[in-house]
Amino acid sequence: MSYGIKVEVWGDYALFSRPELKVERASYDVITPSAARGLVEAIYWHPGLRILIDRIYVLNPICFTNIRRNEVKSKVQASAVKRMMTGGPVPMLCTSADIQQRAAMLLRDVHYVIEAHFELTDKAAPTDNPGKFKDIFRRRLERGQCYHTPYFGCREFPAHFRAWQGEIVPAVPETRDLGLMLYDLDYSNPCDIEPMFFHARLQDGIMQVAGEEILR
Repeated sequence: MSYGIKVEVWGDYALFSRPELKVERASYDVITPSAARGLVEAIYWHPGLRILIDRIYVLNPICFTNIRRNEVKSKVQASAVKRMMTGGPVPMLCTSADIQQRAAMLLRDVHYVIEAHFELTDKAAPTDNPGKFKDIFRRRLERGQCYHTPYFGCREFPAHFRAWQGEIVPAVPETRDLGLMLYDLDYSNPCDIEPMFFHARLQDGIMQVAGEEILR
């Protein structure tokens, strides 16, 4: 059994990075399903439920802008941290010496309604049930509660959120082929985390996610 929710999110900037453009970052035209799932899970997550994105409504026209950001080009390797935990040297990263400026093509003035549903997993406790989880979602949305600040692709681009109150969502009257888009990552094998894609289309401002063919 599944229960549906609609979450309205908006913000000044967003960057849903295309994996094929890693050096000079460029955003997808619309929030990806994986970013939408992460945003909803920032509001409420429990091992006993799984969030599945059904469709995304685009309420503002798609608009890009370009900025230059300071980024650190290196990162601390997980293997170095493991060596430190067994008595090895402490890994060092001097950010001031490792910084560099990169361009990024962002989305500006984004506004979406995320329609999703959740299903119970085998980790749900005997006292858990869909009605209980939906009530928790409702209360947390009403109070503006979250585990961490939801964001649009990067943590420096925070997202405002609330429950969608209306019946009809006034999506922008725009139809376009968005091409291949990252759907999510398959974590079923921790040793081989695999990206999954789907052919995204915007039809009258609505991007359908549920039921689309998943490509690996």
